Amino acid sequence: MNTIDFFKLQSKNLHRDFKRRKLVLNNEFGELSYEYEPKHFDIELVIYDFNLDEENFTLMNAQHVIAQMAGFEKWTVLIKASEPDLKIAKILYEHQDVIDSLMWENYIAEAERMNQTNFDSETKLAICEQAFEMGVFDDSVLFDCYLLDKKYG
Repeated sequence: MNTIDFFKLQSKNLHRDFKRRKLVLNNEFGELSYEYEPKHFDIELVIYDFNLDEENFTLMNAQHVIAQMAGFEKWTVLIKASEPDLKIAKILYEHQDVIDSLMWENYIAEAERMNQTNFDSETKLAICEQAFEMGVFDDSVLFDCYLLDKKYG
C-alpha cells in the first residue's frame, strides 16, 4: 500500500468510527449525547482535540483531521507532499504515542544545527528510519494517542 493510500484508509477508518455512534440519554443531566463504539480511534479524544462538530462530520473532515495528525496543515498539503515527507509522516503517525511532530522538528533542527546544514527530505527520512531502528525515542514520555491499538493500560 502506498503512503497516500495508507492515509486515505486512516481517513475512512476515522469516518467509520465516527459513524459508529448512538444517541443516548444522559440520566444524570437528562441530556442527549452520543456514545461511540470505535474500532480504530479514540473518538472522544479526537472530537475534543480537533473541536469537531458531531452533527456534521464528513469524510472530508476526517481527511483534514488525519492530515493534521500526520503533521500537515490540511489534506491538500498532504497529498501534494513528496514521497520522503509522506514516509516520515507515516512513521511519526504510527508512533504518535512516543513522539509528536514538534519533538521531531526539534530533533531534526538540532541535527541540522550540529551539522551546520539543512537536510533534504531523503536525508530526513534516513535519519527518521535510523532513529526508530536505534530506539532513540523509546524512552520518551508517552503522548496522547488517537490510535486505539497504541493505548496502554
